[in-house]
Parts: sequence; C-alpha cells; structure tokens
Amino acid sequence: MPVSSDAAVDRDGDAPDGNITDGDSTDTESPPEDGLPINELFYSLQGEGRLAGTPSVFVRTSGCNLRCWFCDSYHTSWEPTHAWQSIDEIVDAVEGYDEANHVVLTGGEPLIHDAAVDLIERLDAAGYHVTVETNGTIHRDAPIDLASVSPKLSNSTPTAERDPAGDGEWAERHDDRRIDLDALTALVADYETQLKFVVADDGDLPEILDLLDRLRDAADAPIPDDRVLLMPEGATRERLAETRERVADLALEHGFRYTPRLHVDLWNDAPET
Repeated sequence: MPVSSDAAVDRDGDAPDGNITDGDSTDTESPPEDGLPINELFYSLQGEGRLAGTPSVFVRTSGCNLRCWFCDSYHTSWEPTHAWQSIDEIVDAVEGYDEANHVVLTGGEPLIHDAAVDLIERLDAAGYHVTVETNGTIHRDAPIDLASVSPKLSNSTPTAERDPAGDGEWAERHDDRRIDLDALTALVADYETQLKFVVADDGDLPEILDLLDRLRDAADAPIPDDRVLLMPEGATRERLAETRERVADLALEHGFRYTPRLHVDLWNDAPET
C-alpha cells in the first residue's frame, strides 16, 4: 500500500489562494512566502504514463484553475483542502522516503503557484527526477525532467447535468480556459513531454487529432505519436472496466500509446494513491 507522510495530514478545509485570480478560491490563512498548500504527500507507484510502475514520492498541491467534472482529486479542486508547508518542510518530507529518487509534483494544478518553481529547483538540486503533472494551461521556467501534460477535452466540462457542485457555475469558465495553445507550445518546446488525454469513447478522438494538428503546426519541437498517450476515463475499477478496452483499441488504431491507471487497478479510488 502507499505510504503517507504525517507532514500533510493536517487539513484546514479552506481553499488556497496560491496565485489564482478571478475569485477561484480564497483562504483565511496568511500563507508563508516560500510555502505551498499541500493536500497530501505520500510514497506510491506512479500509476500513469511512460513511468507507470515507478516508485515515487507524490507531492499534491491544492488549488486548480479548472474544474473537470470527473476530477479524481476532488479535494484539490472542487473542495480544496490543504496544510500550508514551507519548501524546507516539503523537501524534508520527500527525503524521508529513502527508497525513491523520483518525485511527482501534482495537484490540482501545481503550476498556478509561484513557489512550485522553488520546490522543483530544490528537488532538482537534490538529485531527484521531477515529473510535473499539469493541465497544460500554464508554463513555468523550471528544471522539469518530465512534463506530463493532460490537455482537457470538452468531455471534461462540468455541464449542468454532470456538475459535482450542482450549480453549473464553472462550465463556461472551465471551457474558456481548458486549452491554452501558447502554454502547450511552450511546454512542448522546453521540456521532455508526454501528452496524456483522458478518453471516454470514440467521440473524443476527432478533438484529440485536431488539437495535435494545431499544436504540431505551432510548435518547433516534434511531437511523435509515441509521446501521445490515451488514458481511459475512470476513477474507480468499475468505471475503468467500462472504458479501458475501447481506449486500448483506439490507441492501436491510431498508433498512440495506451496508459493504464495502475493506481486505480491496485487500490481503486483510495486516497493517497
């Protein structure tokens, strides 16, 4: 089973303001200047992408500029919870896991926070391989070893009938923000990148192919098909059973890579996985 650090157990129930604007979230705390809102910090196996199966320390920040209706980290977006931790505290917690030399900075959307760059620089200086899980709407200048970019398709929009909050207030804002071609182009140009698309069914493929065409036209760096990953939508074993076989077939049909959700297969929808 994954191993949790005590450092991130304290959760205050308020949403971090981080560097978000437009009233995305508020916080009654005064965050430390060099700190990050940490939702959880734990040691587990990387469940997705090219490094699936790799023992890694996960640092999950709270706060997001999007609201995917199927978000599997609900407590970093729809109802953010966290404890503010300094960069020193986070690095100390990571170093407590002697077995790992890979760190995954995830969220929420970790790159909304300025201090994420400070953390990545510290981890890089300590010799860790750093993967950053991002929705691709923000570019930062940092020593990122792997940018795991998951552009959000229209299937992620929290329309009224599938809005977890039940009010539909986020649908338009999410849809307006979910694709930033300039940020995507910069990420592809500056970092080793994998493009990871959450796929529910065949209807998602035309949108993926169109975005890839636009991105390849805009980017100077090549985007080979083996850096394009199709991942079945589903945060539970039951839901994955409904989507993964067809998504695997689609990967075969188009020459893309299929990525499992190993953590869901192993631990279902348990926290800290």
